[in-house]
Amino acid sequence: MIDLHTHTIFSDGALLPAELARRAEDKGYGALAFTDHVDGSNLDFVLPRLVRVCEELRPEMAITLLPGVEITHVPPALIASLATRARDLGARIIVVHGETIVEPVCPGTNRAALAADIDILAHPGLIDGAAAALAAERGIFLEITTRRGHSLTNGHVARIARETGARLLVNNDAHAPGDLVSLAFAEQVARGAGLDGAEWELIRDHARRLVASRRD
Repeated sequence: MIDLHTHTIFSDGALLPAELARRAEDKGYGALAFTDHVDGSNLDFVLPRLVRVCEELRPEMAITLLPGVEITHVPPALIASLATRARDLGARIIVVHGETIVEPVCPGTNRAALAADIDILAHPGLIDGAAAALAAERGIFLEITTRRGHSLTNGHVARIARETGARLLVNNDAHAPGDLVSLAFAEQVARGAGLDGAEWELIRDHARRLVASRRD
């Protein structure tokens, strides 16, 4: 299992990065990205600490750890500049909090995110075909999520990704220990979204390739 969307005490998660990493390692995860919520107020505080803890933990653990951020609830016009700052500060994985139907995300967030230097558009809600086609063109992953609420539109995301050729990942959006689901459960979520066995294996390959391209 690979989870490239998680949260620690540096935003609204329950665990220190080291404990989240250990719990994921104990469950057999191969890789984990710390992607705490950021905007312009805390990016410079959060990300250097995640970079440092990944550097400290990597030699001591079997799991691959990647520092990152989730750019969250910022005006669309600010997303690209925040993504650039995050890369400059060492973010290996950049997630943008997409237009989930269960939160008041600013309209236009999905399109602005897909025009920026990011890796994953999280829980993109009722993303339209043109935006999904842009994700496919730019190699940005759309997220199928195991998290309650955000998962309500998984079926739509899976369908429109299939129509446009956009690539998918399955992430947990983990905030607490119980959010670290098993590989078998993640597959069930993907199947529940309408994806078949071949598509699930492709998702797993996408995750492995993205991790390989972002690790040291």
